[in-house]
Amino acid sequence: MVKVEIWSDVVCPWWYVGKRQFEDALSRFGHAREVDVVWRSFELDPTSPTLVGLPMSRILERKYGMTAEQARAANERMTGLAADVGLEFHLDDVQAGNTFDAHRLIHLAARYGLADAMKERLFAAYFTEGLSIGDHPTLTRLAAEVGLDPDEVEATLHGDAFSAEVREDEATVAALGVSGVPFFVIDGAYGVSGAQPADVLLGAMERAWSESRTTATSVVGPGAGGPGCSDGACER
Repeated sequence: MVKVEIWSDVVCPWWYVGKRQFEDALSRFGHAREVDVVWRSFELDPTSPTLVGLPMSRILERKYGMTAEQARAANERMTGLAADVGLEFHLDDVQAGNTFDAHRLIHLAARYGLADAMKERLFAAYFTEGLSIGDHPTLTRLAAEVGLDPDEVEATLHGDAFSAEVREDEATVAALGVSGVPFFVIDGAYGVSGAQPADVLLGAMERAWSESRTTATSVVGPGAGGPGCSDGACER
């Protein structure tokens, strides 16, 4: 069994792209049925309000001092990269906001073997459908669509269930010195940083399968890591 732990936020465009790259790698891994994928929580901006209320182009202009034309071009580049892996992005329709409750629902979904489905549904809702994934009624509907019980979802959202699990995930990755996502840890021994090509992810899984297990985590992949999102910022 190979354990792949993946830290990401559901509002990081590079990780939605990275998820497709990982799925490509997994489809070509000879022991795919023996891979245990564990989704871990990471918030790009834990201080974000439930709803920011600005289109992505304006967020880019304010955060990075971009002109309107530069922000438009950045969104177009990201949209094109997403299209290359079969994703449809509508970045100026996204409703940016806090993702803490979304991460709690992914932990709830994991209890029923539905974490991947929940993650995928949140990504599509945010990047393709322009839905607010900080809004409780929206979250309840999305969770029900992947098979979770609406009453349990509402109870989770109105309480503090899985809050400790989200914070533990974030503390763990911080202790590893990681400040950006996506970040993969394979069998507790190999770390892959950024939205790496599928071949890099495949190679890391093959190494984990064939080599003896170690306890130290080393980062593999070209350079300092692939593109990703860090501290509220995403490489465009």
